[in-house]
Amino acid sequence: MSRRLLQLLRSDQRGNTVIEFAIVAPVMLMLMMGLGDLLHQAYAQSVLSGAIEKAARDSAIQGGANQTTQLDAGVLAVVGKVVKNYTYVSTRKSYASFSLVKAEKFTDTNNNGVRDAKECFDDVNANGIWDADPGKTGQGGANDVALYSMSITYTRIFPVARLLGFSATQTIAAQTLLKNQPYATQAVPTIPSVCT
Repeated sequence: MSRRLLQLLRSDQRGNTVIEFAIVAPVMLMLMMGLGDLLHQAYAQSVLSGAIEKAARDSAIQGGANQTTQLDAGVLAVVGKVVKNYTYVSTRKSYASFSLVKAEKFTDTNNNGVRDAKECFDDVNANGIWDADPGKTGQGGANDVALYSMSITYTRIFPVARLLGFSATQTIAAQTLLKNQPYATQAVPTIPSVCT
């Protein structure tokens, strides 16, 4: 009888599906949650980009520079519907024109591609030192170009990243560059050449 029972158990295939499912299910669930996390990140990035664009347009009109705190709060209210438990960093920098949104130009006398001491440079922001980013903090004035940036770090909605050794948080960022409305006369910037 025990030999017959052993043969029956050996030929019985009914439990294979449960074992196969137990092997495949964790991998399938991790892939699905990972994909869900990536899709959520893409959606949150899209929402942040749209909210930043709107806030930048609103801050570029007359009086908008005085409402940057409220505009940041509006961006966070929109993004907060998509992500939870977040921290953020928001910056605004202004430039006299689009062509000045870059490192200050310098004379590279030794052709090494790096601004060294004693090499002359155009002091765009008139602070006496060479700057890789010569923007002034804030929205700027009429006809100025404003670079508005925001990054948000939030807790991921699925725990897959932690299980695989990645961070439990995700960071998304967006920025936009817009020219303020010509609601007043812009002072013509003078760019002195400095050699220090």
